[in-house]
Amino acid sequence: MRRRVPRFWLKMARSGKRAAVLDVCLLALSVYLGFALRLTFLIGPEFRDDLLFAAAVFPLCVVLFVWFSGGYKIYWPQASVEEYARLCGAYVTGAAVFLGIYLSAAYLVPRSSLAVMFFSGLIFTGAMRASWRLAEFYVSSGTGAGELKTTIIIGAGEAGAYLARDLTRNGSSFAPIGFIDSDAEKQGKVIAGLPVLGGDDDLEDICSRTGVRVALIAIPSAGGDRVRKYLDALGSVNIEVRVLPSLRALAGGGIELGSLRSVELEDLLRRDPIHLDEAGISTVITGRRVLVTGAGGSIGSEICVQVLKHSPAELLALGHGEQSIYALGRRLSEAGLPPAVPIIADAADRSAMERVFDAHRPEIVFHAAAHKHVPLMEDNPWEALRVNSFGTWVISDTAGRYGAKKFVLISTDKAVRPSSVMGATKFIAEGMMQKARDEHPDTAYIAVRFGNVLGSRGSVVPLFESQIMRGGPVTVTHPEMRRYFMLIPEAVSLVLESASMGLGGELYVLDMGEPVNIAQMAETLIRLHGREPHSEVRIEFTGTRRGEKLFEELFYDPAHTSRTGHEKIFLSKLDYGEVLDPEDIKSLLDSVSSDEEIRNFIFSMVPGAIPSENQ
Repeated sequence: MRRRVPRFWLKMARSGKRAAVLDVCLLALSVYLGFALRLTFLIGPEFRDDLLFAAAVFPLCVVLFVWFSGGYKIYWPQASVEEYARLCGAYVTGAAVFLGIYLSAAYLVPRSSLAVMFFSGLIFTGAMRASWRLAEFYVSSGTGAGELKTTIIIGAGEAGAYLARDLTRNGSSFAPIGFIDSDAEKQGKVIAGLPVLGGDDDLEDICSRTGVRVALIAIPSAGGDRVRKYLDALGSVNIEVRVLPSLRALAGGGIELGSLRSVELEDLLRRDPIHLDEAGISTVITGRRVLVTGAGGSIGSEICVQVLKHSPAELLALGHGEQSIYALGRRLSEAGLPPAVPIIADAADRSAMERVFDAHRPEIVFHAAAHKHVPLMEDNPWEALRVNSFGTWVISDTAGRYGAKKFVLISTDKAVRPSSVMGATKFIAEGMMQKARDEHPDTAYIAVRFGNVLGSRGSVVPLFESQIMRGGPVTVTHPEMRRYFMLIPEAVSLVLESASMGLGGELYVLDMGEPVNIAQMAETLIRLHGREPHSEVRIEFTGTRRGEKLFEELFYDPAHTSRTGHEKIFLSKLDYGEVLDPEDIKSLLDSVSSDEEIRNFIFSMVPGAIPSENQ
C-alpha cells in the first residue's frame, strides 16, 4: 500500500504526453503566482485578460521548446545532470520567446510578476522531475534481490560515483557503505550519497571493522600492480572482489552494475593506458588495401579488428583454417565492423599467394601466419621451416614484387638465441624478410618482436583454468620458469604504432614489462577461482620440455638497442649479415630429409642458437 502512490507517480514519468500536460499545469500555476504575489490572490477584472494571455502563451512556449529539445523522451527517474541542463536550456529559450511576444503585445504583465513567473516555473518543472527520481529510489530500494551484502567501493572517481548511483537507484544484492580513495582531499567527503571512509592503507582495517563482504574495484585506469595490491590487502579478510574492466573494454559502454565481473588474470597484467599516434596509424591504413595473414589467429584477428577501425579501402583476411576465418567474420559482424574479404590459402604456397596479390594488390601487409607451439614444432621441424621461414620469404618477396608499400612481420622473443625449432625458424624468417628488403628497396620492411600474449589459443592460461576446474593438479614445467606476457589488444596497438613509425629496415621490440613467474601465475589463478594453492589445488612440476628455456630474451645485444618516440617501443636493426638463400630452404623441403637432418640444418643457420638438448 505504501508504495502504490510512488508507483502511480512514476507512471506519469513514463509518458511524454503526461509530462507535457503536467508542465502546462505547473507553468500556468507559476503565472498565477506571479500575478497573485504582485497584486492579490483574487485577480481583478482589469488584469484578467493579461493573466489569461500569459497563462496560455507562457506554458505553450516552454513546452514546445522542451518537446523540440527531446525533453519528453528522457526517462526522468534516472536522469543525470546533462538531462537537467538540457531542460534548463529549453526552458530559458521558451521563456525568452515568451518575453519577446510579451514586449510586442498590448497585454500588461508587471515586471515583478515576470520574475516570479519565470523562477517559479523553473522550480516547479525541475522539482516535479526530481520527485520522480526520489520515487524511483523509494520503490527500487525495497526490491533488492534477497539478502544484502555490505559492500565497499574502491575508487571515488567518476566511475565509482556512477557505480554507486547505479547500485542505489536500481536495487541489487550489494549495499554500499562508502568509498576507499587514495586522494586525501576526497577522504571525509560525501560522493554520490556515500562517505569516503579512508585511503588505500585503511582498506583492510575498514573492511574488518565494518563487516564488508564485497569490495568493488571501480578504477578502470588502474594498472595490474594496483589491482594486485588491493587483492593482497583483501586476501586476509576473505571477502569477494569484483572489478570494472579496463578503459579499453569499457569503451563505447556505460559504467553500471552489469559492467562488474570477477577479477581475472588480465586485470593483474594491466598496464598504464597506451597513448597512440592515431593520426599516424590512419595515414598508413586509411583508404588502402590491407592484407593480414594468419587472420584467424589470436594476433591476426585482433589486427583485423583494429585495422578496420581506421577505415581501410579493403581488408583481406587470409588464413589456412576455414573455421577460424569464419569465426573472425562473426566477430567482425558482432562488433559492428565492415566485413573483411575472407581468403582460405596457405601463406607458404607461392602460386596461391601470386593469385591473391595479383587479384587484390594489397598495399600494406601484416604477416602474422606462423606455427607458434614450441613442443609441437620440435616434432615437426619440416612444417616449421616451411611455414615460418619459407612462408615468410614467399609473402615478403611477393609483396615486394607487387609493389606493396609496407610489410610488417610479427616475430617473437623466442627468436633471440633460440633453443627451440619454433624460435630458430622465426629467426630465419627475420632473415628472409631482410633478403626481401635487399631485393625490393621500394617496400618498407619492418619486424616487430614481442613475447607471449595472454588469451592466445596456445596460451598456458586456458590449460591452467581447465586443470583448476577439474580440481587439479596444475602442471608447471619448472618452479623458475618465467615468461613475458602482454594483453593481445595492447600488443596489436603497438604493432600498428610500429607500422606507422617504420621507414624500412627496422626491428622493433615491444616493452613487455617485467617477466612473470609461471608458478606464481598458477597460484594467482587458483586463488582467483576461490581455492587455495597447494592445499586445495596441487601444483605439479613436470620438468622443462624439449625446446623450452627458463627465461626468454628480447634482444641479442641490449647495448645496441635505442628508444623510439614511443615509450613502449624499442628499436634495433635488421642486420643478419649473409642471409641464407631461400632456394636452399626450398631444396631441403623438396628433398626426402629426416626430421633430425632438417633440425640440424635449422640450428646451423642461427648464430648463438642453443638447441635444447645442448642446454
